[in-house]
Amino acid sequence: MTSSPPAHRAGETQPARTALSWQRTGVGLLLVTSLLTRSAAVHGDLRLVVPAAVAAIAALAVLGVVAPRRQRDAQAAAAAGGDARAPRAAALATALVVLAALCGLATDLLLRHG
Repeated sequence: MTSSPPAHRAGETQPARTALSWQRTGVGLLLVTSLLTRSAAVHGDLRLVVPAAVAAIAALAVLGVVAPRRQRDAQAAAAAGGDARAPRAAALATALVVLAALCGLATDLLLRHG
């Protein structure tokens, strides 16, 4: 018979998993940025640089500001045994991902009708 780990140990990896998920979100946004930048280079259309730049700002905001702050807050909450949820940070990340998706849509529209 195997014994399950104590309840206090189950949450110890949560801050690390949370940090990794925020980093994956930022890296995904960087991937969108690189695809948009490639489209601008391949098509030689300077108008396509604007959506790529906006997506890059969104990616850098997640990786440089939101993710590190969220990681610190999650670690502090885990250490204190408090609530680590962050609905505002999640809403901000969602908004930045939607913004990057809109940049991709704008690039597509510019390529089709430009």
